[in-house]
Amino acid sequence: MASQGGPSEDLEQWFAASYAELRQLAHARLRGGGRDVVLDTTALVHESFLRLSQREGVAFPDRSRFLAYASKVMRSVIIDLVRQRGNERHGGDLARITLTTGLLDAAVVAEEQILRVHEALEDLQSVDSRMAQVVDMRFFGGLNDLEIAAVLGVTDRTVRRDWQQAQLFLAEVLK
Repeated sequence: MASQGGPSEDLEQWFAASYAELRQLAHARLRGGGRDVVLDTTALVHESFLRLSQREGVAFPDRSRFLAYASKVMRSVIIDLVRQRGNERHGGDLARITLTTGLLDAAVVAEEQILRVHEALEDLQSVDSRMAQVVDMRFFGGLNDLEIAAVLGVTDRTVRRDWQQAQLFLAEVLK
């Protein structure tokens, strides 16, 4: 997938070639738990592309690295939107109104859960950055063990072990 053009051309080629897969990843990230009120699949993919296109000097030698990087960008888009909505809800420039339904409470709980998972991943990053990368690529990027191993330069067995340890760590932190 190497091109004769610059990095922006490479990004456009990777994006076009992976669009359907990126939509599947985005849909999986937004499915369930009320997260779909934050952003829809198409908007997440397109916002991720905009953020990716603003990064200079980023090259993607293969599909796995592109998807791993795109998954991190998707995660940051979701986290930024959740934080923005929280700021708006707790002040912002909006007029306050009282709702009598439980819809707002469900959205708040889902957004708080997203932030808790993000904070837990940051904690994991400070403990073991490779384990955090494995979680990012597997959960947010949808990569399998072999693809993650290729990106990180380790064996698939190491990836499985990191994934198991990361799951235990995150389960403990998210109790």
